[in-house]
Amino acid sequence: MSEPYYQDDFVTLYHGNCLTELAWLEADVLVTDPPYGISFQSKWTTADNRHAKIASDGSLEARDCVLDLWKAKPALVFGTWRANRPTNVRQRLLWVKGEDPGLGDLSMPWGYGDEEIYVIGHGWTGTRRTNVYKMPKVAHANNPGHPTPKPIALMEALINYAPKGVIADPFAGSGATLIAARNLGRRAIGVELEERYCELIAKRLSQQAFDLESLTA
Repeated sequence: MSEPYYQDDFVTLYHGNCLTELAWLEADVLVTDPPYGISFQSKWTTADNRHAKIASDGSLEARDCVLDLWKAKPALVFGTWRANRPTNVRQRLLWVKGEDPGLGDLSMPWGYGDEEIYVIGHGWTGTRRTNVYKMPKVAHANNPGHPTPKPIALMEALINYAPKGVIADPFAGSGATLIAARNLGRRAIGVELEERYCELIAKRLSQQAFDLESLTA
């Protein structure tokens, strides 16, 4: 196991392939936004908004290998109706992104305004509610530097229903899961394949820690 790329009292982040960097398997709950297997490419054409393709997004192999390793432990896994769902899904949540239709298939008059979240395993608790989470996606002006960042508030709302224990995110991306877990006082272990996103996550975590220290000073 390599040395952490970033570490604080709550979060440990590794740079590498989550199929070989296996520290995340020591966690108790999986909350992750894996590659969807749809070869997503942002259609923004200006330099400020252009993002590269997501690594390993040409198939569902990375997602399915992670879930095979995770076995039957509790998991929340983001996905899309355009790709096969994982096996053993107990419930399907929907994240509705607000009124912005997004891009999607530009030959159609409808954009993609929602994403699916698959609930796997047992131990989920909390006040009974609808399976639909209505929350605006991250505005372009606030994009931290990732093609598909998830709102931290959404990740907090989901983790609030998770069983106790350490949160794992083997596809850490923009770091939203790790930040949300720390905000809720929960330990988290993340792995990210691309070093530029590890740098982004470390910067976001460090900046949030600095902001908190400034508020409490």
